[in-house]
Amino acid sequence: MSLSYSRRIDKNPLRAPVDGPTSRAREAPQAAESVLAFRLSLEYPNHHMIRAELSGYYRADVKYPAAMVNVTNRCNLSCEHCFIYREGNPNDAPISVRDELSDAEMVDALAGLRDRHGFTSMLWMGGEPLLRRGLLSAGVGLFPRNTITTNGTIPLIDLGPTVLYVVSIDGPEDLNDAIRGKGTYRKVIRNLCRLPPVFSSRVQAQCVVTKRNQHRLEELVQALRTTPVGWMTFSFYVPRADETGGDAWQTNEERGAAVREVMRLRRCYPGFVRNSQRSLELMLPPHCQRVTSVCPVRDFLLPLWLDGDHFTTPFCCYGNDVDCDRCGAWVVFHIAARLGMGEAPSQFAT
Repeated sequence: MSLSYSRRIDKNPLRAPVDGPTSRAREAPQAAESVLAFRLSLEYPNHHMIRAELSGYYRADVKYPAAMVNVTNRCNLSCEHCFIYREGNPNDAPISVRDELSDAEMVDALAGLRDRHGFTSMLWMGGEPLLRRGLLSAGVGLFPRNTITTNGTIPLIDLGPTVLYVVSIDGPEDLNDAIRGKGTYRKVIRNLCRLPPVFSSRVQAQCVVTKRNQHRLEELVQALRTTPVGWMTFSFYVPRADETGGDAWQTNEERGAAVREVMRLRRCYPGFVRNSQRSLELMLPPHCQRVTSVCPVRDFLLPLWLDGDHFTTPFCCYGNDVDCDRCGAWVVFHIAARLGMGEAPSQFAT
């Protein structure tokens, strides 16, 4: 049995302290909820509380090979280009961590969603997911394949060979820190270099290519090759609708120079730069528009964003405010290449 469940949190910043009357008033519905869960566990031993509201393109009766889950809206950084915290997305960080789903509640909800939708791969995101280490330690056991995206400023923990860490870093020190905050580059490199030789979880890096950093990508490649990361990929900035800022290319034709630079780096550093040739070819006009007009990710991946005490589905995995025509997300073109979408003439390989 699956039961949809939702309880809105109190976001009043003036609420009473934990031991005050407001906290005691909240205990009544929480106690009733615990009694309901206990009764259901007796009647339905395999019962899970599926705390999710699916809307838009996403449906409760559809199977998805993979899912992504935003496990917290808290983060220790404030990156300028982060799509999670764009206006209009479900991204309110609670006053207290106790106002987010507990580890047990979230694991239970994800187990129910896994059973209902059939996904076997999970992408763990935030915020910064490593702020919830206990949740990750428990949650990765639900799925055969796990990917954890992290800003790399918190030391990684070994979660076993089913886990791949994707560490975000967006250029040499000056460019990265202008985007992610002073000192973040050195923290990331230090944490990577401190990984023990017996670390069994795989580790890769990923750089978001923007108009700002596209001319200095090779510096980053060379620096990362001196660390224990196994390889790296490049994703391309996904702008908001009508965005004209310094990170976004105005047309896909303009973005083409950055795509061809990654093609060159792939040839120069084979095995380390792991964007596939076909995925990069598909990012060039006119093929990119053919891919994004029938985005393959919508049928492949269920995006679960944390909204108070339950999950919700945004317009797409990049949120509610995106320019699909200029999308450069690695996952979109990686899947498109695997599915054989579009036509990519060989001349684009040069």
